[in-house]
Amino acid sequence: MKTKTKSTVDTQTKLENICNWLAEKKGLDLLALDLAGKSNVAEGIVVAGATSMRHAQGLADYVLEKAKESNYEFFQMEGYKSGLWILLDFNDVLVNIFQTDQREIYRLEDLFPGARLVRG
Repeated sequence: MKTKTKSTVDTQTKLENICNWLAEKKGLDLLALDLAGKSNVAEGIVVAGATSMRHAQGLADYVLEKAKESNYEFFQMEGYKSGLWILLDFNDVLVNIFQTDQREIYRLEDLFPGARLVRG
């Protein structure tokens, strides 16, 4: 039996990889913030926009597929069925995929003033 190992990639690299995967599938207005010292919940956050429920679900599916290939630790996903706001929890990185109008309502990036911009 093969022992399953988790990736030891640092948060910065994980943020960049996830953004690149989202960009490959036409994620909109990509934003990544380094939350080190700013949050007790995660070390980084990624926010991406989607044009529709199907697009949001496709982005989530692709990120999950690529993360699995990279052995990223994954805990859970929320919001997939409605596709309005899909949250992927990769332990140290939270990925938020919003349909465009929902993203403007929540503006998660405003919750972390002073966080270092990794991509955006």
